[in-house]
Amino acid sequence: MFKHYCYLAHPESSPEGESKQRTVHCAWGRTNQFLFNAILALLTTIIGNSATAQTLDPISYTLRFASPHTHYVSIEAHIPTNGRTHVELMMATWTPGSYLIREFARHVESLTARTPDGHPLTVEKSQKNRWLVATSGADPIVVSYLVYGREMSVRTNWIDADFAMLNGAPTFLTLADDGKRPHDVKLELPSVWNQGLTGLNPHPDGEPNTYRAEDYDILVDSPIIVGNPTVYEFTVSDTPHQLVNIGESGVWLGTKSATDVEQITHEINRMWGVMPYDRYLFFNMITEAGGGLEHRNSTLLMSSRWDTASRRSYLRWLGLVSHELFHAWNVKQLHPIEFGSFDYETEIHTESLWIVEGLTSYYADLAVHRAGLSTKNEYLVSLSAQIRNLQTTPGRGVQPLGLASYDAWIKYYRRDENSRNSSVSYYAKGAVVGFLLDMQIRAATADSKTLDDLMRLAYDRFPRTQGFTAEEFRSTAQEVAGTDLTQWFSRAVDTTEDLDYSTALDWLGLEFSDEQEDENSGWIGLVTRTANGRLLVGEVLRNTPAHAAGFNVDDELLAIGAHRVLSNQWNQRIGQATPGSELVVLVSRRGELREINVKVESRRFSPWNLQFTEKPTPSQKQHRLDWLAGS
Repeated sequence: MFKHYCYLAHPESSPEGESKQRTVHCAWGRTNQFLFNAILALLTTIIGNSATAQTLDPISYTLRFASPHTHYVSIEAHIPTNGRTHVELMMATWTPGSYLIREFARHVESLTARTPDGHPLTVEKSQKNRWLVATSGADPIVVSYLVYGREMSVRTNWIDADFAMLNGAPTFLTLADDGKRPHDVKLELPSVWNQGLTGLNPHPDGEPNTYRAEDYDILVDSPIIVGNPTVYEFTVSDTPHQLVNIGESGVWLGTKSATDVEQITHEINRMWGVMPYDRYLFFNMITEAGGGLEHRNSTLLMSSRWDTASRRSYLRWLGLVSHELFHAWNVKQLHPIEFGSFDYETEIHTESLWIVEGLTSYYADLAVHRAGLSTKNEYLVSLSAQIRNLQTTPGRGVQPLGLASYDAWIKYYRRDENSRNSSVSYYAKGAVVGFLLDMQIRAATADSKTLDDLMRLAYDRFPRTQGFTAEEFRSTAQEVAGTDLTQWFSRAVDTTEDLDYSTALDWLGLEFSDEQEDENSGWIGLVTRTANGRLLVGEVLRNTPAHAAGFNVDDELLAIGAHRVLSNQWNQRIGQATPGSELVVLVSRRGELREINVKVESRRFSPWNLQFTEKPTPSQKQHRLDWLAGS
């Protein structure tokens, strides 16, 4: 699960005060080293077999919320030592599904350790997210610490007077370099909260608000919600589900949303033909935030109380629900081989995020439509938006899709003003590639096989304990399509060539609206933002007049020609400029005034809106029906 090190002795302190691990090879010659390695391998095998032959004692946590309005949870952990003189504790630095090192240990405070009878133990920080505890022979030891939680995101913690939302990675310390060990969690609820909910199994002893995770992986993958939620229950394929709403405030349409979530669940289960969990929870945090994160038998969603008030925002929320639920199959069960085991302290790179995220994005809105919750035209609008997002991103000509997946850790979650110029989203392009791959398979097999068949076959062929390589997924796709897709995948995933839409459009009888220019409306290609009443350049899009003229991000836009321009006037003033004319724009760059000459072009209207052809053939009509119905 974690990195494994071989110790010659206890860690020693470096001159800089940081913990160092003195490894065996530092002190042994080649001959002795060879002998030692052989003995070590034998001992490791014996110890490993012994460890797996017996059940390890659990780590037990008690969570208390004495003053939740201060945003703290107090945690007491009883940690087995197995008689060791020292144990090392660690906290994860990232959480699966969100590929960025987030340094969760920064929110840990006041960590102390003691024996069960209260004798203090020495604790030293050994790494940024590790603590070394001298046990004095005690077994277990008791470790107490505080976690601060006030970041409203699906990957972190939030604690206040109304509720607590806890994710595993930023909450629970565990033994570093440990085996598969149970982790028990007990919640002590404030009197003003009536319920705790989690995907963790109830503890075998049956005590209320007490749970057991079979191992640390399950603990990390099981968020906990505590408070006064509104819970809606339904059953799909004999499997219980719950929609858990926090913050309905008399505005959110709870019953309707639960009914529609049930329909989506029926559709996604129908497509896969198998249920991957024995129960499922939709944690819907109605907190005026956004986002979603998948878990093994639950999802953590964030929304606005007004999302059920308009058709557009509600469909967007249903698409989010669909996306995260689809992950229960595609990534939690069917996953890249690199995700077979997690090192929670180190980045895990894969070129296949476009499969688990992009294909899931393709199916998200499609499942909403197949469930009968959106019209044909509404689905076409959402698919067009994904295509337009891709085709209007200059970075699609810089970064291949596979590399976008691999570089998620350093690019996707670290966006800046140049991201659209230099990178492409594996969500957006992956979704479009999923659509095109679906049509490639349908066209090659005369609609006898689809992307649905590919996903089901991959699910059966590459179980959760195994995973797939990028090449195995491609070869499985070729098997389903019954044709060589080598060049197709190479273009779509490995290069920056624009995608070929012709097969999909011809198969379904679709076309893109014509690209248009408004000869009476000006455009230069700047994205602006305001800060403290100042009009600033937010992005300079590549291959635009603004890019050629030399505008910089954070230039303050002051005037066009001899006239002052205010923050609410920029778009109007540029739009009124005559295409082909040249403007002189006064900017302030780090306090220095300068003039920039820029040539105005005609405002462009995106051609990437899908529409049905006026006179489709009978076969195209049937292909549309089969596609949209999921048959």
